[in-house]
Amino acid sequence: MAFIFPFAFIALMLIGALFSDLPSLEELENPKSNQATEIISSDGQILGQYFRENRVNVSYKDLNPYLVNALIATEDERFYEHSGVDIKALFRVAKGALTANSSSGGGSTITQQLAKMLFTDKPNNKWERVKQKFREWIISVRLERRYTKEEILTMYLNRFDFVNNAVGIKSAANVYFNTSPNKLTLEQSAMLVGMAKNPALFNPRRRAEATRQRRNVVLYQMKRNDYITEEQFELSKQKQLSLDFQVVDHNEGAAPYFREVLRSDVTELLSEKDGIGNYKYLNPETNQPYNIYKDGLKIYTTIDSRMQEYAEYAVLEHMSGFNQPEFFKDLKNKKNAPFDFRVNEEEIQKLMNMAIYRSDRYIQALDAFENCGEDCKRTPAEIEHFKAVTIPKIFAKKVKMKVFSYEGDKDTIMSPIDSIKYYKSFLQTGFVAIEPKTGFVKAWVGGVNFKHFKYDHVKQGTYQVGSTFKPFVYAAGIREGLSPCERVANLPVCFDMPAGQPPYCPKNSDGKYGGVVTVKEGLAKSLNTVTAYIMKRYGPEPVIKLAQDLGITADMKPVPSLCLGVADINLLEMVAANAAFANQGVYIKPTVINRIEDKNGKVIYSAVPETREALDENTAYVMLDLMKGVCNYGTGARIRYDRPYGRITSVVAGKTGTTQSNSDGWFIGITPDLVGGCWVGGEDRAIRFSRTQLGQGASSALPIWGYFMNKIYADKTIKISRGDFARPRRLTTSLNCYEVNTEISADEAAPEDFFDDTQEYVE
Repeated sequence: MAFIFPFAFIALMLIGALFSDLPSLEELENPKSNQATEIISSDGQILGQYFRENRVNVSYKDLNPYLVNALIATEDERFYEHSGVDIKALFRVAKGALTANSSSGGGSTITQQLAKMLFTDKPNNKWERVKQKFREWIISVRLERRYTKEEILTMYLNRFDFVNNAVGIKSAANVYFNTSPNKLTLEQSAMLVGMAKNPALFNPRRRAEATRQRRNVVLYQMKRNDYITEEQFELSKQKQLSLDFQVVDHNEGAAPYFREVLRSDVTELLSEKDGIGNYKYLNPETNQPYNIYKDGLKIYTTIDSRMQEYAEYAVLEHMSGFNQPEFFKDLKNKKNAPFDFRVNEEEIQKLMNMAIYRSDRYIQALDAFENCGEDCKRTPAEIEHFKAVTIPKIFAKKVKMKVFSYEGDKDTIMSPIDSIKYYKSFLQTGFVAIEPKTGFVKAWVGGVNFKHFKYDHVKQGTYQVGSTFKPFVYAAGIREGLSPCERVANLPVCFDMPAGQPPYCPKNSDGKYGGVVTVKEGLAKSLNTVTAYIMKRYGPEPVIKLAQDLGITADMKPVPSLCLGVADINLLEMVAANAAFANQGVYIKPTVINRIEDKNGKVIYSAVPETREALDENTAYVMLDLMKGVCNYGTGARIRYDRPYGRITSVVAGKTGTTQSNSDGWFIGITPDLVGGCWVGGEDRAIRFSRTQLGQGASSALPIWGYFMNKIYADKTIKISRGDFARPRRLTTSLNCYEVNTEISADEAAPEDFFDDTQEYVE
């Protein structure tokens, strides 16, 4: 009777499990598995992922044989012989339990382990675990009927959590060894399989030696099952782990600012509805909109990974190597540092208060005070007292903290209020490059360090554009019949203002007047007098209309000062507008997504570029010719100089820009195949260089474009034209003007001219 009891118990438990809440046939055929969405560059590189679980599934053919053999040898030697439950192993475990032999091993097959991962929850007690075990047996048998052995192995490896944000074998191979599953070595495969026993215990980042010993156990099992030779075993077990650990963090990796903007754009796109309220992009498996965190989408972007790398290099090179060191020197002479000496105390206090109110420290402290519990209610007076008295004390007290520096994060002791001033002392920047013939965004750098400065300065931020707006004024005039060879007096032009206001008379930045210049020379040297002359002659309305046709969505008031760029516009729109000059006057709205595919490779979204003819090709070409002068002998001639970012001899059109008191520095460079733009400035307009020589766009922004383009030209794998812009077959405007200044070559530009205002025109 005692002999029959265990079998009767097992039979009853199986019957009970059979009638429990088991997964349906549909669930077995479509097990739920959160998969990360991959962001892919135009040249096929993974830029990053969106995930709650960092998992990207692979197929059996993508698995290295070492990996498969290691898993079978270690976890389930008779994997190909059983149908989900290994009876021999169960008897071995039972015998071990009766004889108290702890070395008898486990009885769970790979299929049972998969069943546990897919369809069972963590038990609350031992009795729940016993019942769960029987459920796993039934699910395992059903899995074996629905799937091949290869599919089961693949599902297991795709599902397993290897810790350190590495869910599934593809993520694990990348995170621990910076490789793919099909390229894993014998030793690497054995280590990852060894982690399956207990990934928290055999975590190579925390317990390297224990993990190495566990890896060697796996290698021994492979030798024991004749998957490797004795010689391979002896050689492999001596080796160290040799990790090449890749941090999986949204703050790290290529194009973090772009990826964050893309996250918002794609989420909004996938939430779109049609005219009758139905979602446009519905996941047929869930009947819900696609989810970027778990549906395993593939987003094919227009970003070129090589250009992105060069853009990030260019920003880091100039910001850390010149702009920031020079700005730190400048701050030493300011009593109100990091604010400009011309900013009063009231304005400074207002800016500091805004920064305090936006800080996490303030939000968390106020939230903790206000939400103090069910029996605790704060009066408005108490809250105001906390803000006025306690908060300042919190922000004045020195604490340990880790702060950003270009040499790496550093530990320090600093008060929160001083840390705000410290972070405000860093200049910010944005850089973006667009292919003019397609509108494809090829590189996007939204700031100097995404971890510490999350704000995107390409699309999110808007800034006064200064003289970079002048080409729109000139283009409106050219379209109305203005000749680039027309000669204009270099004298102040005044606009009548409403009653009670003095006339508005824009001045040249250097305060110099006199003589006669051509329109072409006026743009090259960024003379405010010539720009004001054109604006007064044709009025602001045609300028605003053209800017809007070129994709500028900012609010532009029809006021005289618009000609000098008082409007706040984002960098992306400015670069896209200038790209139309290089595209025969056709504006293309910037495109960042080529297509989106679901996890099965089905295209669910394909981009359709938004285009329109903003101006005629004759005017567009004339503007390119005028803007060449900027880079050949005008305010942007530094790109021809003997500088690390200079020595560019190819055809370039461009425009520099510097706003009042050097708050914003701009440069936009145009070539036939690539248009790039850069903005540099402080977190607040009150944070700026004291001297125009350092704060002007030619000094703060242009070098970033130069570093970027020099890298592009040097990369032979990137096909980019060094030739001239396409000339219209019927050019109706004469460009053969007699000019006071002649173009200079890179060889003729002396290094001594760098800060010489008599040789280099400033704005």
